[in-house]
Amino acid sequence: MANGRLMQSFPADPAHSHRDRRTHPALTSVADEVCATVARLFAHVGTLALIGILAVHGWDQLQTVLAKEKVPGTGWRTTHRWHRAFTLGELDPSEKSEAYTIFRHPLGGRKDILRRTGANDKVLAELEIYRIGAEFDPARPPTADLATLMNETRPLETAGIIDSKFGPMVLFRPIGAMEAGSCVSFMRRIDDPALEISGFSCQRDTLPARRVAIGCLVNRLTLLAGGNEPKLAQLFARAELQRGKCTASENWMTDAENPKLRGTF
Repeated sequence: MANGRLMQSFPADPAHSHRDRRTHPALTSVADEVCATVARLFAHVGTLALIGILAVHGWDQLQTVLAKEKVPGTGWRTTHRWHRAFTLGELDPSEKSEAYTIFRHPLGGRKDILRRTGANDKVLAELEIYRIGAEFDPARPPTADLATLMNETRPLETAGIIDSKFGPMVLFRPIGAMEAGSCVSFMRRIDDPALEISGFSCQRDTLPARRVAIGCLVNRLTLLAGGNEPKLAQLFARAELQRGKCTASENWMTDAENPKLRGTF
């Protein structure tokens, strides 16, 4: 019977079924291309990130270098266009090297800094000759600049007065510092010409011995070239007449540990 005859089912074509299950080559090519593009994108992003990290690191290093070439305070910059004007003479046996740096200010100031180091680049002494310009602030405490020069965070107290060829030199040291481990700073301000001689010394083991070392250091300071500053040349010429011998004796120092100071430094 036609109506009762079951419809005969035919098996699917094996070849056709296989083609259905197989990804079309064009689709495979597109997928591979997408994967390759994503991989290249990640590689580019990683490269850019690395370049950015290196750029930031380089900028930080540049700022560090610039900071080292700048005296604390606005406007001071190192200069290599000016010749050395002062000397401390030959190095002592304990001294291994000397650095000489010149800083200039747009308002006319100049700072010549002589730094002497010993073994392991340890700073033994530093002396600064500041030719004062219009940038000078007379209201600024002198100990603030000395503490900066010494890289000292503690406040300073007076530690006596010594004589030098430039006249009395006021000494300072950190409050509460152990004598054996404390560097001693010094300052002398001269009105005509407007000049300030300051610095610090870490040489010798005791405070009296360090006072002697500072006296020797300052008395060794010599002018090489006064340029167009005749008053500066006259100052050093007069100072040489007052220059004494540098000895280990401490008798020439004042006895007061912390004298009351009057007038300018």
